[in-house]
Amino acid sequence: MATLEIKDLHVSVDGGADGAREILRGVDLTVKQGETHAIMGPNGSGKSTLAYSVAGHPRYHVTAGSVTLDGADVLTMSVDERARAGLFLAMQYPVEVPGVSVSNFLRTAVTAVQGEAPKLRTWVKDLAAAFEQLAIDPSFKERSVNEGFSGGEKKRFEVLQLELLKPKVAILDETDSGLDVDALRVVSAGVNRVRESGTTGTLLITHYTRILRYIKPDYVHVFVNGRIVEEGGPELADRLEAEGYDQWVKGAGPAAADAAPEAEQEPAS
Repeated sequence: MATLEIKDLHVSVDGGADGAREILRGVDLTVKQGETHAIMGPNGSGKSTLAYSVAGHPRYHVTAGSVTLDGADVLTMSVDERARAGLFLAMQYPVEVPGVSVSNFLRTAVTAVQGEAPKLRTWVKDLAAAFEQLAIDPSFKERSVNEGFSGGEKKRFEVLQLELLKPKVAILDETDSGLDVDALRVVSAGVNRVRESGTTGTLLITHYTRILRYIKPDYVHVFVNGRIVEEGGPELADRLEAEGYDQWVKGAGPAAADAAPEAEQEPAS
């Protein structure tokens, strides 16, 4: 069973003239194959920092702790090695890749992860089915990756990659942001298809409970001031919907103000 294990993770980000600022302050989290974990917290709490740190974005510097996947040290891997090992990140702000067609990008990604190119006949069939299930116009295959895509189209394309790559662990960073109700249902259905296969562990990062109406988590974690401050089952999401985050933010004390809102924004590419 594939397992992502995060132990006592501390991460800092370059704050420019102010020097490095610690964003993650000792995160402990284990995500096993087939499980779905939801991380919920206010803006600036470090949720996206966690996602990008595990994925290997160079802006974020791990100062202590460990991240392992099936016992292998993730932090010593390059970004592409992490992907080949079975990690997947659906970004909050997917980037455009001008000049690279969607079809070429997807086939190259699958080939890199699987170690060999998929058979053309099977690939064409699988790609067409994935586009249909996510209600993506087939003409998008020939468009440049994310170039001119709406926010909802970018999120559908992220889930399309998820379905085709079949990772061991998928980190979905605010996949629900910017989606209308119809798009949210389509995207959630795609995530659920991957979950139901039982081969992928899912870490779902979100501010709101609305996506959890469609994707039912096994575990919910409240994230405040760079650490997990409360854990529970799906009922914890209902409690957050009713009460908000105030009790945990206040309980975190003055240090909560140190969480950097800019770290939750799109990282520089």
